[in-house]
Amino acid sequence: MLKGIAVSNGVGIGRVLLIEEKSLKYIPKTVTDTDTEISRLQCAIAKFCRKTEKQAEALKKTTGESEAEIITGHIGIAKDPFLAEETEKLIKNGQCAESALESVCDIFISVFSASDDDLTKQRAADVRDVKKSILRLLLGIEEVKISEAPKGTILVAKELTPSMTAEIVKENIVGIVTETGSTTSHSAIIARALEIPAVLSVPNAVDILKNGSTAIVDGSEGIVINTPDAAMLESFSLKRETLFKERKELETFRGKKTVSASGEKYELFCNIGNPDDALAAMEYDSEGVGLFRTEFLFMNRTSFPTEKEQFEAYKRAALILKGKPLTIRTLDIGGDKPLPYLGLQKEENPFLGFRAIRYCLKNENIFKTQLRAILRASAFGNIKIMFPLITCIDELREGKAQVESVKKELRAEHITFDENIEIGVMIETAAAAVIADILAKEADFFSIGTNDLIGYTMACDRGNSSVSYLYSVFQPSVLRMIKRTIECGQKNHIPVGMCGEAAANPLMIPLLISFGLTEFSVSAPSVLSVRKSISKFTKQQAEEITQNVMNLTSEKEIDEYLKTVI
Repeated sequence: MLKGIAVSNGVGIGRVLLIEEKSLKYIPKTVTDTDTEISRLQCAIAKFCRKTEKQAEALKKTTGESEAEIITGHIGIAKDPFLAEETEKLIKNGQCAESALESVCDIFISVFSASDDDLTKQRAADVRDVKKSILRLLLGIEEVKISEAPKGTILVAKELTPSMTAEIVKENIVGIVTETGSTTSHSAIIARALEIPAVLSVPNAVDILKNGSTAIVDGSEGIVINTPDAAMLESFSLKRETLFKERKELETFRGKKTVSASGEKYELFCNIGNPDDALAAMEYDSEGVGLFRTEFLFMNRTSFPTEKEQFEAYKRAALILKGKPLTIRTLDIGGDKPLPYLGLQKEENPFLGFRAIRYCLKNENIFKTQLRAILRASAFGNIKIMFPLITCIDELREGKAQVESVKKELRAEHITFDENIEIGVMIETAAAAVIADILAKEADFFSIGTNDLIGYTMACDRGNSSVSYLYSVFQPSVLRMIKRTIECGQKNHIPVGMCGEAAANPLMIPLLISFGLTEFSVSAPSVLSVRKSISKFTKQQAEEITQNVMNLTSEKEIDEYLKTVI
């Protein structure tokens, strides 16, 4: 039995197809006919873009707009002005197209890989994917034809890139296993959209799993079984049927309100990273967007997006949602999410450094440009503003003052916006949770970001395997932070939501109901399952479970108890 990261639910039983990528090694050479070499690179990029556009169109039909946007994002990377400018410089200095492309792409890869943020690291994987695809075209190497895989295939690879995933024929692939990747990787997102069981980051999977052998992929538990016996095949076949039935049952929750068994109503939102993700939010029947991560508008480019570019993005998302709430988080970048054009100094501990609201308040022009774009877009929908990484009341007051300053400018220019736009705070540090009573008096709403709250509270990096055992929302200290935040919100009559991964954890649902959470914001594919989980509990049942949990003293005790009652 092999263990990895469970990223796409379900059980797949089939035959292994190893995806072995051909070597992209080449001998760098000095070129003299630089115009021809530049043309050769441009032709390769154009061919890559044409192929990628076809992949995106196919993916749009099978999964939807948001997943296709992942692939079209690769076109943006290939056409990036910085990439074109810098590669041409290198070629004019005598480098061959292959070497120039690698050199420039590796700059992006290095910058994005240095981040502590999973989503930023994913940008490195995207650039790496684009680099490999264009190199293949330059070197005349044929890509692996995943589209020709027969029915009942389990794909096994060191890395399954978005461009490879886009070639999948959904009906033929029953499972995916890779040696790299995470729950937030784009391949994982596409696998979930295609509803193909997937387990990523399985050590030595390519060496252990043999071409043509039978295997089982349990994407719910993160398990891969090589050459299973008859008893295992029967057991997992039954589990597969049960999961099919559960998936079908989830569809009965489509179009329904999000209510507990005792009738309390909740709002169920989605987290998105770009305007087209709002389409997925609607497709999966969410009631709005609880978190729009705006930093993705700032990536894969050589300068800050203009006010017009940002305005169009926010406006598009608002129009797609048709009046449903859209909470836009202001720029959460810098420090652990570096960009080449930020010009930031390297920090020894960027997680505790110059980032998010700290960066924005010190860079007034950049912050005001974003606030202008958000306020202008508020005329087209139900938009809210949310500040990240607030740790003291002064930061909230300064941020609100900047909003008021921008409002004054827009009034003077006779530009329409929502005069009563709500301004909220992300509670993602222990400091914010401790002063939640103070913040609640001046914020219109709270949203708890559990991913960071756990890390800051437990002083641990989930990406560090030596301390990752501490990274759990069920740590008593973290649960007390969450409980306190919600209580402070209730006392001051402001709504409190949660936009971290814990909001979709079925074991957390009764605790959040009992604590008094009013809004859940999750990934689009999790919407129906969270709605179902909420419907299982009455307020009284949730409070009984929570009382027992809060009397326990360790993460292990809490986790084990919840697994016995839910």
